[in-house]
Amino acid sequence: MRASRAETGAALEALGAVAVLRLESPERLRPVVDALIEGGVRAVEVTMTTTWALESLAECAAALGDSALLGAGTVLDAETARMAVSAGARFVVSPTFCPDLIRACRRYDVVSIPGAFTPTEIAAAWEAGADLVKVFPGGLLGPTYIRALRGPLRHLRLMPTGGVTLDNAGDFLAAGAVAVGVGDALVERGTVERGDYAAITERARLLTAVVREAREWAA
Repeated sequence: MRASRAETGAALEALGAVAVLRLESPERLRPVVDALIEGGVRAVEVTMTTTWALESLAECAAALGDSALLGAGTVLDAETARMAVSAGARFVVSPTFCPDLIRACRRYDVVSIPGAFTPTEIAAAWEAGADLVKVFPGGLLGPTYIRALRGPLRHLRLMPTGGVTLDNAGDFLAAGAVAVGVGDALVERGTVERGDYAAITERARLLTAVVREAREWAA
């Protein structure tokens, strides 16, 4: 039985980091996901930027079951969200705020993570029913921006993405983010092309340690 939206949201926050994958080849997806899981990064966003993304997401979801928390990224409309959920996505991420997409996610009981940047956009996405808000591009203003937002808007659940690295991920979490989205800094294109999955596992271990240390420091 698929986890509920509330259960998935809680799992994402507990994990604290989402790997954002933009791969050129479908053959690379499964070994990259396996390498991430081995390193402790179990939440993976498969971006809908290639023709094979949905099929590969479905294959991974069927094979991995509960060992990974798979989602769809770069989702721009409600129909793509529906197809991603049918393929096994448990959360849906967008670079922008689309009310129809949030409504579709709530209809299918999956987590919606729309993208927003200004305080007004972020608050509007939350009021529309977002489970988390992707602050994008998060690296533009850095952890200080998250801390400033959290001053008057402490009820918001924020996930900065874009410009998040292994060096600053802990700072984002310490500033009040409930999770971070990490792309090239975790799964670098050249590493994938070389098939150096051990290096991806090592980066995943480092990121997992950063999340753990940030949580311990905050406690």
